[in-house]
Amino acid sequence: MTHDHDLVLRPTPAQTEAALNPPPGRNGGDLVVETLTGLGATTVFGLPGQHALGMFDALRRSDLAYIGLRVENNAGFAADAYGRITGEAAPLLLSTGPGALTSLAALQEAAAASAPVLAISSQIPSAGLGGGRHGYLHELPDQQASFRGVVKSVHTVRTQSQIPSAIAEAWESALTAPHGPVWVEIPQDVLLAETSLPVVTAADAAPHDLPPRPELTAVAAHLLSTAARPAIIAGGGVVRSDASGKLRQLAERLNAPVVTTFGGKGAFPWNHPLSLQSWLEDRHTTDFLEDADVLLVVGSGLGELSSNYYTFKPRGRVIQIEADLGKLESNHPALGIHADARLALSALLETLPEGTAPVREDAEAAERVRTVLDLVRERIDAQELTLEQRVLAAVREALPDRSASFWDMTILAYWAWSAFDARRPNTMHSAQGAGGLGYAFPAAIGGAVADPTHPVLAVSGDGGALYSIAELATARQHNLDVTWLIVDDGGYGILREYMTDAFGQSTATELSRPDYVALAESFGVPGVRTTPDTLADDLAKSLATPGPSVVVLPALLRMFAPTHLD
Repeated sequence: MTHDHDLVLRPTPAQTEAALNPPPGRNGGDLVVETLTGLGATTVFGLPGQHALGMFDALRRSDLAYIGLRVENNAGFAADAYGRITGEAAPLLLSTGPGALTSLAALQEAAAASAPVLAISSQIPSAGLGGGRHGYLHELPDQQASFRGVVKSVHTVRTQSQIPSAIAEAWESALTAPHGPVWVEIPQDVLLAETSLPVVTAADAAPHDLPPRPELTAVAAHLLSTAARPAIIAGGGVVRSDASGKLRQLAERLNAPVVTTFGGKGAFPWNHPLSLQSWLEDRHTTDFLEDADVLLVVGSGLGELSSNYYTFKPRGRVIQIEADLGKLESNHPALGIHADARLALSALLETLPEGTAPVREDAEAAERVRTVLDLVRERIDAQELTLEQRVLAAVREALPDRSASFWDMTILAYWAWSAFDARRPNTMHSAQGAGGLGYAFPAAIGGAVADPTHPVLAVSGDGGALYSIAELATARQHNLDVTWLIVDDGGYGILREYMTDAFGQSTATELSRPDYVALAESFGVPGVRTTPDTLADDLAKSLATPGPSVVVLPALLRMFAPTHLD
């Protein structure tokens, strides 16, 4: 009897001949790029360095497209965005020591946002490994240790024969739910040495499915089908698993109102009768969710931002579907279902009893949603924040529905988390996972590479813009269709507000103001200075014009008052 695991794919005579006579002039770096190509990669991001030159030399013998950024952290942000948009593992090529360490903040964001980034770094020569102090350039006693607490998995290579398997294993890890960044490191001499190994022609690295346990699905279906006031919180896991359609089916079948987290923007239609939109930083929404007798949380850990700064205290039964085991019941007791959001929602739809809340507009549920949104609107309107609302409305008016937007940690982005209609899933992205500055523009570069068919928008404050201003050269070099909106208030605006509210005055928040239009033009990138009245037209014109552009809005925006301090 023949078992499946006994079956062996035998090489053809041509494949055998090619394997026995590999082409000359290849090195360990070729094994890296051949493996990436065999896994299906088409584009890599990165920045060369002395120890990594073997990989970069091999790129010219491959069909991989290379997008080189000017700072390793920015290259990490670009790879993060590419992974978010495509759902593929984004290769990020780095050099040893300072180059690798500079990417840490970007990898932390990728981990927080579950973005699949495959970071491949060089190492010092093999003779220097082991923790001794040999004095090699870029030497660290244990480079892996700097990444082990940030990335999803670490994969070490010490010989050329280990390269294909290590990269394939890392690829699989990055794309198995929950997605995340992974780390591979290869010594300089292994990358540079000539290789006689056969060309890597294919690599098998299928990610594992994460289905829900059926007995848990049965309990969850029973709780939801018998609930009087069900509600749903939809997080980033819904977007990443492409489960927004399943979410809508379930919400309509249960007549359950839905609020999306800031990472879950676009997971549910903004103007749907059951949509509570994204007003999580509002006590009215918090009260509504606390009143649910059964609350379904899908693809969210209910962390600081998703719980109105931990003031959310559910009184009903909580069902939490989460692919990241560490987030399951980490903040609230729940019926915890460790599963991919799409597979779990599909299983719930199939398990709900026949006749459960047939699809219709539930007047009571829809009315309760309208009441909450009216209360939120009244609270915001009472604060006289018309400038901020006008600016955000202008951005929405100018941005095509299918265009992706990338937002830095800036006041306008904080408004957008709550008040911006993303219109489509997987089109609005921000750095709210880890909260580091400088994300928007390099991420928009990665987004433009991922989908060159639509213009891309980046939104930064002037403080965040200075983190990534060098990438104007990257956008110009590759002629990427990225429009960068810089809201210039002469400092770290949100920190200025925080400090003034807490201490009566701010310290270390004011910044010298370069001429951002002239600065952009010095890179060969057209720039325009706009006003709130002309912003929509100026943005629309820039987005409609091929190639990179910069729009500068001098404005002092304010944040709406929080409710978690009441």
